[in-house]
Amino acid sequence: MALNFIHNRPRRSASGQTLPVIDPADGQPYDSIERSNAADVDAAVQAARRCLEGPWARLTAAERGRLLMKLSAKVAEHADELAAVEQRDCGKPTKQAKADALALVRYFEFYAGAGDKLHGHTIPYLDGYSVLTWHEPHGVTGHVIPWNYPMQIFGRSVGGALAAGNVCVVKPSEDACLSLLRVAELAAEVGFPAGAINIVTGYGHEVGDALARHPGIDHISFTGSPRVGTLIQQAAAERHCPVTLELGGKGPQIVFDDADVDAALPFILNAIVQNSGQTCSAGSRLLVQRQLYEPLLQRLGEAFKGLRAGPPGMDLDLGPLIRETQQQRVRGFLDELKRDGLPIVAQGQIDPAADAKGYYAAPTLVRDVPPQHRLAQEEVFGPVLAAMAFDDEDEAVRLANGTSFGLVAGVWTRDGGRQLRMARRVKAGQVFINNYGAGGGVELPFGGVKSSGYGREKGFEALLGFTTLKTVAIRHG
Repeated sequence: MALNFIHNRPRRSASGQTLPVIDPADGQPYDSIERSNAADVDAAVQAARRCLEGPWARLTAAERGRLLMKLSAKVAEHADELAAVEQRDCGKPTKQAKADALALVRYFEFYAGAGDKLHGHTIPYLDGYSVLTWHEPHGVTGHVIPWNYPMQIFGRSVGGALAAGNVCVVKPSEDACLSLLRVAELAAEVGFPAGAINIVTGYGHEVGDALARHPGIDHISFTGSPRVGTLIQQAAAERHCPVTLELGGKGPQIVFDDADVDAALPFILNAIVQNSGQTCSAGSRLLVQRQLYEPLLQRLGEAFKGLRAGPPGMDLDLGPLIRETQQQRVRGFLDELKRDGLPIVAQGQIDPAADAKGYYAAPTLVRDVPPQHRLAQEEVFGPVLAAMAFDDEDEAVRLANGTSFGLVAGVWTRDGGRQLRMARRVKAGQVFINNYGAGGGVELPFGGVKSSGYGREKGFEALLGFTTLKTVAIRHG
């Protein structure tokens, strides 16, 4: 049984109740976590506040960096262990789980070296005055972490918050939290003071809501659905608590007829099947210039036919989806497109070794999707790619911007002028030219516009969001 981690100690929940941990590969429970409530959140916030006002306050930025570097090294030592935990918890293929563990190493490494570079400024002002600014931490930050990339999102969120001088209370998804509980234990082992990192497990409507409403939380970082993001935002607004929201996307891959198709194909494929399509930045819409539409779909269809989903340990192209309700959601989209007569170009296969009770979905390529169809507008969070044709640059922009989301976009063209025009015109927090994702990019600020949220995580920009700016005006005559 996995317990909460508060004040550097495992701790039972106040409710005394637990929740099952389900293996998505076979649908069977194999462990349990605490079903926490507002009392547990309060205990974690109090522990964090004591740390903030005690041992954490005495650490310099450089000393915080050294702790993060020690944690980075410790995670690297335990990378295989952490990958195995997250693999079973989330159903990830081996290569994806190991990549996530190594990304966590890199996040802690990056923020270890960034915290003492968070400089203020001096401002020329009136005669007899000296004015300066400095960045101060918010204090106790709350972090709501989703189930699709627990380690990665923990690293970019909690790593940045700690580097900036905050202490953290983390609510991971009830569907995937075991790897984060282990990371918190490793943090205690390398010397993080008690209360710097606290993990409270349970349901979103119980723990997440209590975290958003707690008067002792000074900033909230949330990654998840727009619907829940709105609830978090409303709860925080009642006490004017700042939030950072990353709320998903419907990423367009925009392919012009002069694109290098050989280079584009593996990126387009990976952007929809990575993590079984359960990625906010998934390239889930394929917009292709009409002259290239048929030949590209033919080649991509052949690639889809070769894809296989199966047990995580087989390390195939895809593992299972996270839970049964997610599997039902994907099936609902597929049933709807069949009813509407949208043609399926190709589907991958579910390996015969996959347990029939596992939450698998075959990767699917659909063509001629109307721009206002639900499949073109809503986040499936599964391996379903919606293709549509366009005639010119203006139509490509209209299609790309024609959803409520604006997180990530890809543009494929050899025309340098078009590359810059599209980068400016497409409404998205990140635009990739002749690539998609740039290998993860720990250093690259990440976040969205419109319904994809606001604020930025990753890179140095995240540190600014985890601080508040203070202006000091000194009159000295």
